[in-house]
Amino acid sequence: MGLFGSAQASLPPPKIGPDGAPIAPDRSQRSSLTDKDKAEKACSAEGRAFEGNCATSWVQYFKKRRVMEYQREQTLQRLKAEGAQQMPGQIGPPAPGQRP
Repeated sequence: MGLFGSAQASLPPPKIGPDGAPIAPDRSQRSSLTDKDKAEKACSAEGRAFEGNCATSWVQYFKKRRVMEYQREQTLQRLKAEGAQQMPGQIGPPAPGQRP
C-alpha cells in the first residue's frame, strides 16, 4: 500500500431525473456560472490587460472594492425600500477641497 489508500471514498450517488440522466446538485450555481462566463468572455481582453499592467495587490484591491461598492448600493436600496430616511451630513472622508 502506498501513500494513497486503495479504499474509495463513498460519495452519494447522483440523483437521476425522469429521463434517466443525472441531475446537477445545484442548478442555481450552474446558472450563475453561465452569467460569470458571459462576463469573462465580454471583458476578458480588458481584464488580462488590467492584471498584466497592475501589481497583484492593486488588482485584488480593486476587485474587492468593486464587490464592496456593489454591496453598499444593495444595502442602500434595501434601506430605502424599507422607508429609511437619509440623515444630514456625510459618511466617510470629506471630498477634496472640503473641510472636515
